[in-house]
Amino acid sequence: MIIKSTRPATPFQPPRRQSGITRLAAIDVEWTKNYHIKNGQRPFCYSIVWLDLPSSGTADLTAVPFEWTSVYVEEPDEMDALVRHAANTVATAADSADIITGHQFCADLSVLEATAPHDAITPLQKAREQWRQRRKADPTTSHYLDTRYDAGHLLAGASRRLVDVCTELGLDVTQPELRTVSMPAWHRRWIEDSHAEGRERVSVLNLRHSVSTAYVAARTADLGQWPAAGLNVNRVLADGAQGAWAWLTNPTFTALLEDTTCPSANAGLSPSKAPRRQAKPPSSTH
Repeated sequence: MIIKSTRPATPFQPPRRQSGITRLAAIDVEWTKNYHIKNGQRPFCYSIVWLDLPSSGTADLTAVPFEWTSVYVEEPDEMDALVRHAANTVATAADSADIITGHQFCADLSVLEATAPHDAITPLQKAREQWRQRRKADPTTSHYLDTRYDAGHLLAGASRRLVDVCTELGLDVTQPELRTVSMPAWHRRWIEDSHAEGRERVSVLNLRHSVSTAYVAARTADLGQWPAAGLNVNRVLADGAQGAWAWLTNPTFTALLEDTTCPSANAGLSPSKAPRRQAKPPSSTH
């Protein structure tokens, strides 16, 4: 298992909590898809971002640091271990954070539960039920917020893809990892050929999802904001994950750091966050 974190000694523990803050925990999972077989999805990477914001007022997110942990399988047979870590991470988030968030997080939880070893099922089932009941939850206690379904009051556009939500709100989430090769192809290169750059690209892609989801959730809950001119999330990643992956110093990535526009409107979406392609209707013989 490949584990990266701002807290390498205790990557699966929440950061120390200060008084007077509201804590957000954003989680994102990547998986391979196979709709031709039952439970054909296979999770292989996930990340969590911890974002502590003042409970009073609306914080400038450009000035707020965050903590994070990223987990990636080193071998395909480590999936059970990854799912156990993910289940424990979800439970830890529920115990430590005031708001647990994801983008279409029900899908992440569903895939994790479908592939979970027996001893990891209970916390995932509990999380799925809490997600379903999130709009009835007491907002003063730990609760879920889903940025796909709960941020509509901020948006004028119809699309709820994460990249489109971020772009409309002024977050530049350009994904250079997907310009020439798909996310599943990068993952295959890692598993089949030990191609480290492929794994690093997907890890950064996944962490970008968690960071941007945390920011959208903070905006949704009126806890955080960013300048009207926009916020380059790749610059946030370059600073917040400095030294974690060589991909962050690749010229393809660093070329985005000085861009002041928000070019992510036409960016691709990783397959585990893209809508399922609709099957063609059967042809009629009548």
